[in-house]
Amino acid sequence: MKLAGKVAVITGAARGIGRATAERLLAEGAKVVISDIDVERLHQTAAELAAPDHVLAQRTDVAHKDEVVQLIDAAVQRFGSVDIMVNNAGIAPVIPFLDVTEEVLGRVLDVNLKGAFYGTQAAGRQMISQGTGGVIINMSSINSGLANPNVAPYAISKGGMNQVTSTAAVAFAPHGIRVVGVGPGTILTDMTAGAFVNTAGHHAILSRTPLGRYGECSEIASVVAFLASDDASYITGETVYVDGGRRVLNYLVPVKE
Repeated sequence: MKLAGKVAVITGAARGIGRATAERLLAEGAKVVISDIDVERLHQTAAELAAPDHVLAQRTDVAHKDEVVQLIDAAVQRFGSVDIMVNNAGIAPVIPFLDVTEEVLGRVLDVNLKGAFYGTQAAGRQMISQGTGGVIINMSSINSGLANPNVAPYAISKGGMNQVTSTAAVAFAPHGIRVVGVGPGTILTDMTAGAFVNTAGHHAILSRTPLGRYGECSEIASVVAFLASDDASYITGETVYVDGGRRVLNYLVPVKE
């Protein structure tokens, strides 16, 4: 129960990594505010978490700053503070570089990059006013530093997110607030299991992953829980990549059929 007494806000929490993070932080003793743009799935998730006294569901489109501010306000009104912010909401349309439209690029940057900035800013402002420190965690990706022309807007947004993490870490350090990132490899979520994996190719992905398998949402959530805890008290400004060794591999490995 390393997070007992803490209040965590998680965006994009109706499914996948966000939901797994909510489950893990609850298990660690935190009270959790989950948000998503998919209202039906969000409330279904809240019901399935089965902890009404410790969970608040709030519909939020992180592309709109006012809604992110309202999310933080709702957390404070319900639970009294915000101690952990997880900017997890994201979209990853699979589209060739030259086919990316202004609308597609704008929407991805609005959700992934601006959303993380708004969340970091709003949570940071609240944590500073509380005067008790806090932790902000941005969900990046291995694609922040790898070149995949079929998900260019997504990769660009995650590269920018890493700068949100590092610059906010420096800005908030005097207030005892840590800002860190988590960069998942290929995790079999609803977002990646379809077009994302099909475009890259199952064999190609595993041939570049030394551990030889996809990651689980729970494995990302466990790293989030660690970074949110005092066990990571001297880590700030860094993005931790949880990718089965993919970023450090400079050749292909055999794939078990």
